[in-house]
Amino acid sequence: MDLYRLARPALFRLGAERAHELTMRGLALASRSRLALRALGSFARGADDPALQTRAFGLTFPNPVGLAAGLDKDGVAVPALAALGFGSVEVGTVTALPQPGNPRPRLFRLVEDEALINRMGFNNGGAAALARHVLRAKEAHGDRLPPVGVNVGRSRAVPDEEAPEDYARALRAVWDAADYLVLNVSSPNTPGLRDLQAAGPLRSVLRAARAVASQRGEKPVLVKLAPDLPDEGLAAAARAAEEEGAAGIVATNTTTSRPPLRSPHAPEQGGLSGRPLAPRALAALRTLASATRLPLVSVGGVWDASDVAERLAAGATLVQVYTAFVYEGPALPGRLCRGLAARRGA
Repeated sequence: MDLYRLARPALFRLGAERAHELTMRGLALASRSRLALRALGSFARGADDPALQTRAFGLTFPNPVGLAAGLDKDGVAVPALAALGFGSVEVGTVTALPQPGNPRPRLFRLVEDEALINRMGFNNGGAAALARHVLRAKEAHGDRLPPVGVNVGRSRAVPDEEAPEDYARALRAVWDAADYLVLNVSSPNTPGLRDLQAAGPLRSVLRAARAVASQRGEKPVLVKLAPDLPDEGLAAAARAAEEEGAAGIVATNTTTSRPPLRSPHAPEQGGLSGRPLAPRALAALRTLASATRLPLVSVGGVWDASDVAERLAAGATLVQVYTAFVYEGPALPGRLCRGLAARRGA
């Protein structure tokens, strides 16, 4: 019996952001208890199947199913999320200094569409605090953790022309805590941020990241792109990323477009994620796979093992989930891994 499906109606009676806060508080507490971590590990059956081990940008992932950025914005629950069987945990988006994000309400469930709309605006406690949390988790749990990515964004108050140095400040703060880093230049909820996906600005941000690497030691730095870029824009961004030494591309972020939706929350402003994003995320993946040799991380509407297999076949090396985790609960990563292993063994 899936206990989460029994508990979900009560959880969904809470406001979306309130439920998120309570969930993260519980996962953070569980991260400090070995007994709780063992209990969470019961959901992860099959996630450590050696046949699913994956190499990407110089790192080894126990399986290709990762958690996307956005859930654990401050890196407070990495051990608990890892215990559930995720092959990687990406935390953030984090900015150089703390910022409150956009006014509430700013997170909406579209239950009829199995989707979310968010306009959070990079609310987070700052890069230094996230680094402390992740380093503490690594000290306590060592090699029991999968690769931990840190997703970094531009501070809201910083103009585009100062973006490279703003990213560099955040990167310097989290560099030692991260196994890989992701430059978020594609959130729709920070004004002007998506302009950084154009080849010129993107090159400047990547060069700033490369300067940090030259000082702090090489680590994989990826770029996260939007699904709303036209195909030629995706290809141009991929070429710039490849030429400037990026290690990979995360495709995609949330979308500002609105396919047909049934939920009364459909008119809300912000980025749409979940099932309705899947067709465009898959199309963007295929465009990028034909445009670059960089490893690709596919995210957007990944819901079941057939979705995972389809994304891998379309050119992804890794996949990530977020909205499906909200709807399907803690058994999701293990279920996806078992389904993928079954398909490979068939």
